[in-house]
Amino acid sequence: MRKFTLLSLPLGLLLTLFVLLQTAQPAKLPPERAGKIDAPLGQIAFIRNGSLWIMDWDGKRQFEVVTAENADGGISWAPDGRRIAFARKGRAELKGPDGLGGYHNVYDIFIAFLDSAEAGNKFWWNRVTGDMGGRFPYWTADGSQIIFTNDLNANKVDPMEPNYQTCVIDATGGKIRSLREDYQNTAFNVLMPTIGPNNEYAFVLKNRFDPKGVGICPLDKKTISEKDLGVSVKLIPGAAAPAWSPDGKWLAYVESDLTKQGIYITTPDLSEKFLVYKPTVGKNLQTYPLSWSSNSKWITFGLSDGSLWIIDITGNGLRQLTGPGLNLNPVWSKHR
Repeated sequence: MRKFTLLSLPLGLLLTLFVLLQTAQPAKLPPERAGKIDAPLGQIAFIRNGSLWIMDWDGKRQFEVVTAENADGGISWAPDGRRIAFARKGRAELKGPDGLGGYHNVYDIFIAFLDSAEAGNKFWWNRVTGDMGGRFPYWTADGSQIIFTNDLNANKVDPMEPNYQTCVIDATGGKIRSLREDYQNTAFNVLMPTIGPNNEYAFVLKNRFDPKGVGICPLDKKTISEKDLGVSVKLIPGAAAPAWSPDGKWLAYVESDLTKQGIYITTPDLSEKFLVYKPTVGKNLQTYPLSWSSNSKWITFGLSDGSLWIIDITGNGLRQLTGPGLNLNPVWSKHR
């Protein structure tokens, strides 16, 4: 019996297979589309072993800002570059008299001050939220408010399931306001908000425990239903960890399917998509929100081994900043 190999195929069919394999891989952004890529500037905040740290964009001058030991769930720089919103993790636990029960994690948002850290006080912060559901803060451009993910069921001792919604609060604290009117009755959970051009925001959308992907809609949209998906709510199926570029030209996200996992960028209308980075075999991407340099040319991200990296939007300039280790969620400062 003749053994079948690729070489036994006709040349025309081999060429067709080659083209198909090439086109199956997402294209990278052409240099002429990217424009001039200058070296990044600014600082990057990140979590190390539960505490808040910062470093220069190249990984140098690493400095602990807050000794918290339970920081988790999102970081955002204020526009002034001197304050950082971050989340801390706690735990609600129920133990019945017969030993049954359970627990769930709870979170609140705090603000760290670089002035205090530089003066030697690393145990100083301001509390912003107090209902134990706040994660993934995102500072507005004018520095007056923080948009964030809020689990509206977090303060219940034994919740049936979380109810993650996008809320807003003044940066000094105060009353929490939901962006949507259907937040109590909706089947959709909305996480990891990031504000983009034309007052749109992108977010991770889940139907209870079934991830839908990344959704995009106006900030003032009051309801989200199944019929909105693909119509008034643009959808990137299977995506997570969204981040708008500061210039509004690109939305970065992580493709969460492990068979095609990678960092991608897309145009606001979702008409074009480019691959930025694909992890090597045995490595996975952290699914905290991605983060952009202030010139919209570089992205910072973390891998599952705790190493932190930067890469430019054409997929070049890959540089390791820290780790491996207990490092999470790198976030670029907004100022140059």
